[in-house]
Amino acid sequence: MLIPIGSGVGLTSVSLGVLRAMERKGVRVSFFKPIAQPHHGSDTDVTDLTTEIIHANSDMKVAESMSMHEAENLLRSDQEDVLLEEVLARFTRATKDAEVALVEGLVTTRNHPFANQINYEIAKTLDAEIVFVTTPGTDNPAQLKERIEFACTNFGGSKNGNISGVIINKLNAPVDDAGRTRPDLSEIFDDADAARPTNVEVMQIFNSSPIRVLGCVPWKIDLIATRASDMAKHLNATIINEGEIQTRRIKSITFCARSIPNMVEHFRPGSLLVTSADRPDVIVAACLAAMNGVEIGALLLTGGYAIPDQLKALCDRAFETGLPVFTTAGNTWQTSLNLQSFSLEVPADDKERVEFVNDYVASHIDGNWIESLSEGSNRERRLSPPAFRYQLTELARQAAKRIVLPEGDEPRTIKAAAICAERKIAECVLLGNPEEIKRVAEQQGVTLGAGVEIIDPAKVRDKYVARLVELRKSKGMTEVIAQEHLEDTVVLGTMMLEANEVQGLVSGAVHTTANTIRPPLQIIKTAPNASLVSSVFFMLLPEQVLVYGDCAINPDPNAEQLAEIAIQSADSAAAFGIEPRVAMISYSTGSSGKGADVDKVREATRIAKEKRPDLVIDGPLQYDAAIMENVAKSKAPDSPVAGKATVFVFPDLNTGNTTYKAVQRSAELVSIGPMLQGMRKPVNDLSRGALVDDIVYTVALTAIQAKQAEDNGQA
Repeated sequence: MLIPIGSGVGLTSVSLGVLRAMERKGVRVSFFKPIAQPHHGSDTDVTDLTTEIIHANSDMKVAESMSMHEAENLLRSDQEDVLLEEVLARFTRATKDAEVALVEGLVTTRNHPFANQINYEIAKTLDAEIVFVTTPGTDNPAQLKERIEFACTNFGGSKNGNISGVIINKLNAPVDDAGRTRPDLSEIFDDADAARPTNVEVMQIFNSSPIRVLGCVPWKIDLIATRASDMAKHLNATIINEGEIQTRRIKSITFCARSIPNMVEHFRPGSLLVTSADRPDVIVAACLAAMNGVEIGALLLTGGYAIPDQLKALCDRAFETGLPVFTTAGNTWQTSLNLQSFSLEVPADDKERVEFVNDYVASHIDGNWIESLSEGSNRERRLSPPAFRYQLTELARQAAKRIVLPEGDEPRTIKAAAICAERKIAECVLLGNPEEIKRVAEQQGVTLGAGVEIIDPAKVRDKYVARLVELRKSKGMTEVIAQEHLEDTVVLGTMMLEANEVQGLVSGAVHTTANTIRPPLQIIKTAPNASLVSSVFFMLLPEQVLVYGDCAINPDPNAEQLAEIAIQSADSAAAFGIEPRVAMISYSTGSSGKGADVDKVREATRIAKEKRPDLVIDGPLQYDAAIMENVAKSKAPDSPVAGKATVFVFPDLNTGNTTYKAVQRSAELVSIGPMLQGMRKPVNDLSRGALVDDIVYTVALTAIQAKQAEDNGQA
């Protein structure tokens, strides 16, 4: 049970982070907020913020909360025992299938002064392990330790063996004089840097305390970076230019009251620029910044003045860059007061920010404690999507590989490289003009530091000419042709991979699949034990991750090729922590169907079993028989795969690509891939619509493949 010490501790963020940390370890977890606590903007008293976010973003089991009104009535009528019995009944109903249940306590407020007492009684009733949640505020580490130890006395002190520790949130957050985290983004960015305690210093001060620190979460501006659309909605603003209002994020607020030379430094990525609508100089300056690639969060015009048509026409090109522009009727002073009341709570429908909060907080929770929560459970664990993504990044960190990104000046690629460096997923090499890459990075507010190398193709191209001629001379390659080919950064990146200067290549954000794959096939070639290159997608279903192959490369494989695709896909699944149970998919199950297509799948199954008797593989199986236990019982009762398949091998590209897209789009699932299999060195293709996260995870996949190739003696 998470119990907050004070208000404003970020209880929802910590709850989400702890849940994500459990999911990463494959723990079957449920959530329970015994009494719903109304939150900012809530129009009901029966749902709290954490529950709303979980319902909107996952399929996790959530117990039904009691309304605050109902709880207060029972407390007023001296029926606390009835309240606790009802809490226990709801808890029991919803958590019977879970290994761990996370219970979120009430926050003490002016309206709910009884919260601490009720938290203690609920914890005793549920026999819950107690973890306090707090924030340092203005306390130094020694004062924080004293405050937490004092708070423990309200819960039985050292005699209460159920007190496990504390999670410290918002370490080094900007605070006001009262010790509260500043709610005003404009104040946050004006806050002067001060000497503040580090995670290590905080942990050290607790060495002499019986209270264990189970997590220490540093404050980060991205945790409260709100969508421009949420800001506009709060202000009841009129939209002048929608642009990228749903995706641009506000990280600072600047009131443009000074002259332009004194304001330009504030025209930065993620800034909400607030100015009177009768300041054409500020409007034009902001538009110029947008046209030069600066991703300003939004432009807010006050005063209710109309923008003259001539000025609007002048700004059209800036509006086309995605710059959101909205206006309010009130003056700048009234608007500033309205902005101060804006809640920085994460909305339940802001999936991107919810995911960031989940993963960021989870990465600062003690993994050993999380492991201890489900000790003794003998349930077979499925690899959930959060667990899979976490495992990807962890394995990539351990691999410590160098990956080349030929599309080095592409904005998404630059962002992804910075994230990979920050998370130590891989060292990324960006190919492109260094000045252009730095300019694009600066416009996006991205810092390219250690872990990202920029290589100018013009300065290194010539050193690969002779080697390329040697490798392709049988195909008529000459020095002149080689120089022309090396103008293509994918070819250049492939030559760097061939020379072992990098261990993997990721491209495709702007190149076609053919442009990405052709040079590696010509220069790197297939692995010694592979006769073809195939692909898999990792399909992130709500409860587990499935592998689909081949959905991107081979149009109509014969039985031998299909068997190899099955073996490659099974090995890929195992390499990424998924126990391979391979279903060879067809329109018929078992021996019921006849025809060339079914016979091909049947023969491929036989060949794969013969080549790899260690694999659990069966076919032909219809898709429903492969994935649904109840269908499997009637269609393939003796199959070791039916009803529990984790790897799905489709008979041809038409079937595979159609199925993967249908499942992905209809069920709104995330899919990672395609990941290429069978190459001597790892090369992976991106979709041209790839998101930054897609690129990050593809880099991670590639780094892991590089380590596997090294271990297998292919590198």
